[in-house]
Formats: sequence, C-alpha cells, structure tokens
Amino acid sequence: MHEYHDSHLGPQPKGKLANRKKVMSAVFEAQETFRSAWPLRRYGKLDNVFYHAVRFISPRVQKEFTIRRARSIYEGTARRIDSEEMDALRAAVYEETRREQQELRTRLAELDEILAGDGAPKAGKTVAEARSLFRRPGRMDR
Repeated sequence: MHEYHDSHLGPQPKGKLANRKKVMSAVFEAQETFRSAWPLRRYGKLDNVFYHAVRFISPRVQKEFTIRRARSIYEGTARRIDSEEMDALRAAVYEETRREQQELRTRLAELDEILAGDGAPKAGKTVAEARSLFRRPGRMDR
C-alpha cells in the first residue's frame, strides 16, 4: 500500500492555511451593502428593490446596469464587482441612512408634540377604546 504524504502541498500545508486572516469577499460585501441600501421591508417586494437600485446606480456607473445585474448582486451570484458599482452601493447606503434618520426625526417630533399637548389623557383613552374594539370577538374582520 502507498502512504499519503503532505509534502506535495508545498511550503504551506493545510494547518498553516487555517490560521490565515479571513477577509470578506467583494461579492459578499456588495450583497450586504445592497441589502442594507434597499431594505425589502421598505419596498415590499424584490421587483421594487431592483427597480429603485437600477434607477440609483445606472447614472453613477459607466457600463449598463440592468435589473438582472441588480438581482445577481442581491443574490450574491455576481462573478465580480466593479469599483464604480461598489462606490454607488456605498452612496446608496449613505442616502438610505439619511432618509431613515429624517423619518425618525419626523416621527420623534410628532411623538413629542403628542406628549407635550393637553390631549395626553384623551389619547390614552382613545387607545384603550381601540384595544377594546379589537378584543371583542367578531370585530377583527371589520
């Protein structure tokens, strides 16, 4: 019988390869960036996500950016990511963050207004009334 030797592996056998630093691939980074730039919870369905991604990225890259390309980045099946595309994805994350921050500030201002007004006891009463409507049997379908 022949014995198995690791000598044909070269200067770095498997044991040393396991200690190497792990680096995120460009495709995975693009996928994560894409998903955070266009969250599915905001757009409702993937077709809307891809449509808005193409509208945002197309003017920022020289090559044609299609819905098919957006889908391949979203799914992580793209073979490569151009630096222009990655820059556009990072810009999209920045824009999404600014939009979400503005929405949160608007919502907090509305809540501050509600809490500061005289209607705090009234608001509590209407919420309690609304809860009682939903707890009644047969009222959930209306």
